[in-house]
Amino acid sequence: MKAELIKRLRENMSKKIVWRDTFFDHLLIALLSGGHVLIEDVPGVGKTFIARTFAQSLALSFVRLQMTPDTLASDVTGASVFNAKTSQFDLVLGPIMNHIVLADELNRTSPKTQAALLEAMEEKQVTIEGRSFPLPDPFLLIATQNPISSVGVYPLPEAELDRFLMKLSVGYPDQEAAVSLGKRFLEGELEKKTEAVLSREEILAMRKEVEEVSVREELLSYAMEIIEGTRRAEGVLCGCSPRASLDLLRSSQAKAYLSDRSYLVPEDLMDMARVVLPHRIRMTAEAEMARQTGHDVVEKVLLKVSVPV
Repeated sequence: MKAELIKRLRENMSKKIVWRDTFFDHLLIALLSGGHVLIEDVPGVGKTFIARTFAQSLALSFVRLQMTPDTLASDVTGASVFNAKTSQFDLVLGPIMNHIVLADELNRTSPKTQAALLEAMEEKQVTIEGRSFPLPDPFLLIATQNPISSVGVYPLPEAELDRFLMKLSVGYPDQEAAVSLGKRFLEGELEKKTEAVLSREEILAMRKEVEEVSVREELLSYAMEIIEGTRRAEGVLCGCSPRASLDLLRSSQAKAYLSDRSYLVPEDLMDMARVVLPHRIRMTAEAEMARQTGHDVVEKVLLKVSVPV
């Protein structure tokens, strides 16, 4: 049943999108792990289109927010609005109260508005004028940003980056994929409505099964050694946090689940470390000048830490 659901979702999205299978897997892992995704890539590669198609393939409420410098925190979370008929203030909940929220060009909005998302991402709730409101379950934030534009942007702070389960890149399509994309465009396939093929109940049931994937003690220790290795690595100013270790474990469980296993293997942790950890590692100025990145650190740590048999 699980394999059939995943196959159905993959085929539904592949009608519109030409991509690497790993990108689809990572999006699904984020959904099943209760995490959030930051998609960073150059303009025009389909970041927003992919996020929207993924959301529409699920029978969940969806909203797209175009983040701009004048977007206010209340535009996201909600606020009290004066009602002229009753001469009272009515509380109006914002668009954040949806299952899947696409924050397009997140780094173009102000730090204050970005901060409004922190509570939602971590605690799955928002506080408006002293009152807390739980977000729908499941809740997934998909944010996009352009890595090359530096005019009018506000770089995401470490506290916000650490709340994203993974940071992904779409990349340019190869020749075969580009031709296929052109064909679908000319035939009008890209304009057709995307049907929902996975219900909320099915998603929640799959998430529960992910949590039941067993993790042996030696693999738990292995995961923590990887995290500790990022903190001690040369050229690292700030390594991975305890939150990162929990995200690594949960996403690895989801990876095993998608591989049709009820238990974790070292390869699950290694594969997920490469997408869950790099964006959380802050390098020293000297290391950045030497063009060292978080990806380099993770690869070195994986080579150094002994893999349990």
